[in-house]
Amino acid sequence: MAETFGKILRPLLPETKKIEDLPLAVTSDTKRDPNNTMKVIAWQGKKNLSVEDMQKPLITDSKDAIIRVTSVAICGSDLHLYHEEFSGMHSGDVLGHEFMGIVEDIGTDVKDIKIGQRVVVSAVIACGYCEYCKKEQYSACDNTNPSKEMEALIGHRCAGFFGYSHLTGGWQGSQAQFTRVPFADINLLPVPDSVTDEQVVMLSDIACTAWHAMELGEVKEGQTVALWGCGPVGLIVIMWAKHRGVKRIIAIDHIPKRLEKARELGAETINYDEQLVIPTMLEICKGGPDVCIDATGFRYAKETIHKVERLLRLETDATSAIIEAIYLVKKFGNISVIGDYYGLTNHFPIGALFDKGITFRAGVVCVQKYWKLLLKYILDGHIDLTKIITHVLPLEEALLGYQLFDEQKNDCIKVILKPDIDYFQHKQT
Repeated sequence: MAETFGKILRPLLPETKKIEDLPLAVTSDTKRDPNNTMKVIAWQGKKNLSVEDMQKPLITDSKDAIIRVTSVAICGSDLHLYHEEFSGMHSGDVLGHEFMGIVEDIGTDVKDIKIGQRVVVSAVIACGYCEYCKKEQYSACDNTNPSKEMEALIGHRCAGFFGYSHLTGGWQGSQAQFTRVPFADINLLPVPDSVTDEQVVMLSDIACTAWHAMELGEVKEGQTVALWGCGPVGLIVIMWAKHRGVKRIIAIDHIPKRLEKARELGAETINYDEQLVIPTMLEICKGGPDVCIDATGFRYAKETIHKVERLLRLETDATSAIIEAIYLVKKFGNISVIGDYYGLTNHFPIGALFDKGITFRAGVVCVQKYWKLLLKYILDGHIDLTKIITHVLPLEEALLGYQLFDEQKNDCIKVILKPDIDYFQHKQT
């Protein structure tokens, strides 16, 4: 699927566009300590992960920090790599991007971060000073992703990401005991000792991504919001929507445990295995929702036609949720898309999008724009992110964690891996 995307899309791009090397101020090629190793979770192919020894990272640039990882999540977007549906993965690449830890070392030009601090690390790697970072559009950073392939595929290079293929820079992931973080002052958020890792680790990505959905959709008090997808980020969307004072939030999924959790958090639910979404929504929400939020992503096809076309490589992305959202949202309503999309889709109702005057906004989260505010909400007790964590495992049981999460076994919703938990002691308990 990943290679097919490039073959489909490249003929659509201007033939005259010349992709040149960018003179970036930082490199993902990391110096290593030949005398000390660490455990990492390495990608070896589709649904094939291994625990490997790798030399520990060293300070490579003067603005770097080395983080001893204390908690790292398995994110829903990690499953795209697990299923080998995202290009740019090489055998041995280290996975993981949603994490936190303790500062082990810093470069000489790091000003605001100190050795020994507990920090959350942004999944999105920003430089802090380029045109986009100055506008707080950190996921569009010009200085952290050298991938010529990304520019060839979508027209520009977006920011680098930890553990998310060479398409986003080839940065070592965080499902490891140690990780190098460039531009430490902008990519690290110090957190107080009064909170646990579980309370704040998701500020690295999905807690901010869910807030990003609020911002893209301009969610306001008294509105009705429809949400597609009750995975971890969707459940946090419900929390933030309730925090913002929405009148109703209607959540759509088909996994019973996730729907149950959505109801616990205050949402009404539709199980699309039991009810048709469009007529059910029209019946319970006259006129349609004010805002529709898609927290599903490109791999989740409901209709047979999208399943077949993805199987035959006639499209890369199924947009089932977006199609329903366009049909259902109020005229001049807002659609916010935070689920991952990657390539091309068919049967997109652009006419309805146009005729209804819909505001359609999508994009990767700008973590650093939101995380200080959201940390304050956590410290003030407005939101408890631990409600969605179902499994805490040693790093070396990552494969089990991926299987549980991917197959929704044992009522799995969110997995946190702990490099500091002793594997053999955990097995005995």
